[in-house]
Amino acid sequence: MFSFFKKKPLPSAVPPADEPASTPASAPTQHAPVPEIDPQIIPESAARGSDAAPASGPPAAPGAMDRLRQMFGAGKPAPAPAVPASAALPPPAPPAAPVPVPAPMPVPAPAVPPAERAHWLGRLKAGLRKTGSSISTVFTGTKIDEALYEELEDALLMADTGVKATQHLLTDLKRRVKETKATDPAAVKELLAQSLADLLQPLEKPLVIGQFTPTVIMVAGVNGAGKTTSIGKLTKHLADEGASVLLAAADTYRAAAREQLGVWATRNTVEIVSQQGGDPAAVSFDAVTAGKARKKDVVLVDTAGRLPTQLHLMEELKKIRRVVTKADATAPHEVLLVIDGNTGQNALAQVRAFDDALQLTGLIVTKLDGTAKGGVLAAIAQERPVPVYFIGVGEKLEDLETFNAREFAQALLS
Repeated sequence: MFSFFKKKPLPSAVPPADEPASTPASAPTQHAPVPEIDPQIIPESAARGSDAAPASGPPAAPGAMDRLRQMFGAGKPAPAPAVPASAALPPPAPPAAPVPVPAPMPVPAPAVPPAERAHWLGRLKAGLRKTGSSISTVFTGTKIDEALYEELEDALLMADTGVKATQHLLTDLKRRVKETKATDPAAVKELLAQSLADLLQPLEKPLVIGQFTPTVIMVAGVNGAGKTTSIGKLTKHLADEGASVLLAAADTYRAAAREQLGVWATRNTVEIVSQQGGDPAAVSFDAVTAGKARKKDVVLVDTAGRLPTQLHLMEELKKIRRVVTKADATAPHEVLLVIDGNTGQNALAQVRAFDDALQLTGLIVTKLDGTAKGGVLAAIAQERPVPVYFIGVGEKLEDLETFNAREFAQALLS
């Protein structure tokens, strides 16, 4: 431990105690003795003095005493290391994270109070009575056998449920009956309602606006399906929710279409963009541009009614869609098809044709009241599950409501 000290023999003569020894000029200056060191921390060999150097010996190597003090803590404590001025200050607070700008809150389709919804369900049941009665008569017997399933199959096909949807419902119903061991026809009827609700569930989706300003909704449909009337009812729904709406009268082929849409605009106190005999695509472009400039929430584009077999008119619809995209790169945000519930399987054919041409995002099913073909929604759910935003059972404003799969199934089989 102390190997860096060298031992040297003692001098032969020691001066008397009362006479100080003379120090040659060339002799090195004697250093002060090492302060006392706690024996508990001195190594055992140093405590025995085996390696200690005499006080009168030569001085230690330069810096040795300093190292010794640092080793055993003797003498003055070493000065604290210098602290930079910047370290004395508290560290700067980290920069605040940027506050994200919230996305526009989606505005769902109007919620209906329970009392009004119950009133609507009553109208829906009345409207679907013809379809439901033909199916409900199957469950008036007392036996659950193959004869009942055969009668049920005929009733579902007559309601325009379609072959694929009918087979799906029968297979699923038999499984549910086996699992629940149901023997009462009323219980089996309830199981059928549950199976139908599960089949229709993918069609249940609300129309959401507010993610884009404006939300551009393009509406198509064949002549007589109730397209322009449905646009007027939808405008009423949106206006009641506080949304600002701009209508585009792009159905320039039908003489009274512009006037009819103008009546709805007046009733709902909303603005309308129209041209006498103008090009439908040009009217649509002007409406979207005006909607952006006026910061409207919704732009509803009414297109000309046409049959899917009229290929040149279907190409006109595609042109409207392309031109709308030039006015707003994200538009149209919704492409709706209005179908007449009375047309049955023809409605499914329309959904296929318009979906292939325009990529539909939603449906509005009208005139379900007084028809025996309300089962067409099951066929749509099975073969082309485009969401159903609204269903209508009459001509009044309150006769257009949001679609609910379980409500529809219960009303159909009530």
